Amino acid sequence: MKYAIGTKGSPIALKTPPLSSEYTMRADVKDGKEILVCTVGKTVLHYDYRCLDDLHAMLQQHGDWMELGSADEQKPAKEGTVEAWGRSENNPFGGWYGLKKGLRGRFGMYIPPLMEALGLAEVTHEAKGNKKKAL
Repeated sequence: MKYAIGTKGSPIALKTPPLSSEYTMRADVKDGKEILVCTVGKTVLHYDYRCLDDLHAMLQQHGDWMELGSADEQKPAKEGTVEAWGRSENNPFGGWYGLKKGLRGRFGMYIPPLMEALGLAEVTHEAKGNKKKAL
């Protein structure tokens, strides 16, 4: 499905789940594939656009709150979290939705607030241990 995610000139401004940091997200095309471009300060991360529908479908099937479990690529993701699912060979993408080697992690930090802004999910906003569920 196509979502109103923003453009290079007008990205969506978002906050991390703990509401402690701001970042932007927009849609783009790279090498003929639709991607999400997440800009956090000077760091730019890319995620496959399909993650939105795939994660929404998984959360609907899960039917309850799921811990986000955000972690950098170099650190292991806690099992049973959104982050672990976003890296799993068992997800519909067959592995990492993050596309930039070395910056593929943090799926559980940056994708859930976008999904909340799009009306696809509800996200908790605690200092730690945030969760999400599909709407």
